Amino acid sequence: MPLGDKPSRLHQLPRGRGALNNPDNRFAEHGREAFDDGWGTLDESAPPLRTELFVDTSKSLINYNDSPDIPFDRSINPYRGCEHGCVYCFARPSHVYLGLSPGLDFESRIFYKPDAAILLRRELSKPGYQCAPVALGVNTDAYQPAERRLGITRSVIGVLAEFNHPFSVVTKSALIERDVDLLAAMAEQHLVQVAVSVTTLDRQLARTMEPRAAAPERRLETIRRLRAAGVPVIVLVAPMIPFLNDDEMEAILSAVRDVGALDADYVLLRLPHEVKDVFRDWLAAHVPLRAERIMNRIRDCRGGKDYDSRFGTRMRGEGEYAELISRRFSLARKKLGFPGVESSLDCSRFGVPGGSRQKGLFD
Repeated sequence: MPLGDKPSRLHQLPRGRGALNNPDNRFAEHGREAFDDGWGTLDESAPPLRTELFVDTSKSLINYNDSPDIPFDRSINPYRGCEHGCVYCFARPSHVYLGLSPGLDFESRIFYKPDAAILLRRELSKPGYQCAPVALGVNTDAYQPAERRLGITRSVIGVLAEFNHPFSVVTKSALIERDVDLLAAMAEQHLVQVAVSVTTLDRQLARTMEPRAAAPERRLETIRRLRAAGVPVIVLVAPMIPFLNDDEMEAILSAVRDVGALDADYVLLRLPHEVKDVFRDWLAAHVPLRAERIMNRIRDCRGGKDYDSRFGTRMRGEGEYAELISRRFSLARKKLGFPGVESSLDCSRFGVPGGSRQKGLFD
């Protein structure tokens, strides 16, 4: 951290959390703001914030989308909310649909789907189901801390294995190593790809920006272990944030290549809806001298706004800085010689366990 760019009010911030507070969501009828009552309460240290778990009673598990700029049309999210607490997480606004805040609520009030395996088995067994790769945990991490006790993600992968259904998973957690037995067996049949997100190699930055995710060096070790088991792994250098982690791009790519990553991609910081407010507050508390500079450069990439949601530009941005990042990434990726993933996920093996597909009756 540059000299003079010291975090402010650290004693007042919730420990082990990314967001500083609970901003109102965009559907709230009333707004709230801190008020000095004269007793110095605004200067007191924040009390410990415990994580609470709630049952999600959803009646289906697979979510479908028709977004033209993502490589899958269906996804599974065993959890809503994410205890990793990444301050920049684009999924934070999803908590407003639960009547909660995208701030501290998002990372401390976690909803889980105990019947996920049952729901998935039912959906995959329907006669009209058409197999295509499913993305696991793309909204919130499928391997967040609650998974260690609940095991919902492992049960979902178990069902996918039963049906020989291809899937990809993205995570920041070393907990994925627990399931290497399932992943390795499916990898032999070209049924799985893993993406590990590596945002920074700086432990201090990671601890404040992604407080409950695995440390950077631990993620590198996870990549190494998955590759040793024959699991194909790519890396997401995401998000790229101007004047915060963009100077690490080449170093991150070199580090992940050294531990066996087969390929890499990146995403420019996205600040939809309430995320921009959560992120601005974090900047003001942790890197106050760079805060405005960072936001100005983000706006340069987003047509003068904090965020541009247009398909095709929302992941990469536009303008000189965005083009510079793209060129640097392509050059470094080529120089390091990433081999790429050998083959695409195989849908031809899919089948309902213990029976044949309906179309097989007429073969």
